[in-house]
Amino acid sequence: MSEKNATPLIEARKVTRILSGIVPTTLVHDVDLVVPAHEFLAITGPSGSGKSSLLYLLGLLDLPTSGEVLIRGRATAHMPEEERARTRLETLGFVFQFHFLLPEFTVQENVMLPMRELGKLSSDAMRERANDLLGALGVGDHISKRPDQLSGGQRQRVAVARALANDPPLILADEPTGSLDSKASEQVFVILRELVDMYGKTVIAVTHDLPLATRMDRRVELMDGTIIVDEWTRAPAEAG
Repeated sequence: MSEKNATPLIEARKVTRILSGIVPTTLVHDVDLVVPAHEFLAITGPSGSGKSSLLYLLGLLDLPTSGEVLIRGRATAHMPEEERARTRLETLGFVFQFHFLLPEFTVQENVMLPMRELGKLSSDAMRERANDLLGALGVGDHISKRPDQLSGGQRQRVAVARALANDPPLILADEPTGSLDSKASEQVFVILRELVDMYGKTVIAVTHDLPLATRMDRRVELMDGTIIVDEWTRAPAEAG
């Protein structure tokens, strides 16, 4: 099968998410989205438009009220929770705005956590992989430090290393530069760009930063939980 006709890495089909209550709230409405491998996709829109809600649905952190999210063609909505959790560990890496590193663990230990949960590597192999990732991301000199001993940009690099721990094909980032200054934001963006261009990852990033979004391969804009724009911001040939 050619790459052009290959099964999408991730796909949303008519996905809707409604919060029940006295007045039900629709977070995401009837979203169709196909994301192939090796794409850098921005999800944009105003506050409350459903950006993060859609990301959590794509990341199997939340379940749709109706519709389906497929990972490499496999339906996920009715998977047993154990299988869904393993799919997250093997296929998805997460980077959040406030990094969510555990303060009681060292930088190295934080990066090893997803590997421990997946349980495929020995302790020595996990430490070696964590050190390699941290070194590649420019924070290899800080492996024994606690997160609160690092700058915001350094903490976000550690969070990227943790997201890559199990070598997932897809990285989901929720406002990864939202809490950083312009210099650190650019550094994190360059890292995410390199993950796509040099390492063949797919990155889906929620961002409110439109200039940043236009430097990604493709931009999807949401309004009231519905996609209103889906456009290439780099030509497909340029995006690789």
